Amino acid sequence: MAYRTLDDVDPRGRRVLLRADLNVPMRDGRITDSARIERVAPTVRELADRGARVVVLSHFDRPKGRVVPGMSLAPLAEPLAAAVGHPVRFCATSVGDEAEAAVAALGDGEVLLLENTRFHPGEEDNDEELAQALAAHGDIYVNDAFSAAHRAHASTHGIARHLPSFAGRLMQAELDALTAALELPDRPVGAVIGGAKVSTKLELIGNVIRKVDTLFIGGAMANTFLAAEGVNVGKSLQEPDMHETARRIVAEAKSANCEIVLPVDAVVATEFRAGAPSHDCLIGEVPSDAMILDAGPRTIELISARLATLKTLVWNGPLGAFEIEPFDAATNAVAREVARLTQEGHLKSIAGGGDTVSALRHAGVESEMSYVSTAGGAFLEWLEGKTLPGIAVLQNIIKTTMPL
Repeated sequence: MAYRTLDDVDPRGRRVLLRADLNVPMRDGRITDSARIERVAPTVRELADRGARVVVLSHFDRPKGRVVPGMSLAPLAEPLAAAVGHPVRFCATSVGDEAEAAVAALGDGEVLLLENTRFHPGEEDNDEELAQALAAHGDIYVNDAFSAAHRAHASTHGIARHLPSFAGRLMQAELDALTAALELPDRPVGAVIGGAKVSTKLELIGNVIRKVDTLFIGGAMANTFLAAEGVNVGKSLQEPDMHETARRIVAEAKSANCEIVLPVDAVVATEFRAGAPSHDCLIGEVPSDAMILDAGPRTIELISARLATLKTLVWNGPLGAFEIEPFDAATNAVAREVARLTQEGHLKSIAGGGDTVSALRHAGVESEMSYVSTAGGAFLEWLEGKTLPGIAVLQNIIKTTMPL
């Protein structure tokens, strides 16, 4: 994957327009998860330490092109400064005279955070006029927001058509990890795909079965595959209208020499609540009044044995209702086995997606995987094989003669 990084430019004395993703969850004015700030901090710090005049752009929430005071980036300047180790100024707009003056006042090694780009209606429309106005703040553009790369917005795509463009360190890490996962993996390669519905992950599964040797399907979506085979799944969540699709996926996987592994046993209960009475049973012996809420111990053993044969694993989605005990057992056990194999150097593990990150954190192994993406939608679209506009423009830009 060809793109330019910070290794390809000397930023000293230059205005670097850095697109970050500071769209962190907040409650009552307090950040509840600072992962996105912490992950972009190394790029900001490196640029500042190398003498760049860093101008940070980001969106926050969905103001829909209006100024919404509760969605201002102002509260994030101090947390960003703490993470970076440099003072961070804030400007209450991202274009116009006030923003131009704030950028002009920057000295080498200083950092400025501009206001929420989505306060402008042209941001999500990839408006050319807004892209030019934003680009006027910089001499070079660095995109470090892989999590927003699936959107062709003015600050993620339009700017790159006007400035020499580079991938930041977080973007570089994401692209390297994803390339290692499915584009150029060490084989054999496997994937764990879980979640509630087959219908929401059709494109993902369709792309993955052409690239992996083994696909483990878990969560409620496994119920649909089992039911499509004529297995009684009781009152379990499943999609009857997706049975034919499930059978087609199995046939396509077989043609692609991809083995699909489904649960062989399950933890079932008659009600969905924490601490509900439950028991393990073989698939095919699920009581008619019960629901499958987790994979069982035999399935954990089966998956663990197969993991030992792999060199690369991609993970998206839990194996059961991990938010509620005792239905988190399979996800926890498999996550810990993946972490063990990773730490021992036997497995390269790449995981992503909101529920997946939460599940790995719940299992206590988030930091023990090879790479965990916090990108959400962009990670899923990449797994689906889609072109991400924010990445494509970085790749295309190296074909230009734009000077450095």
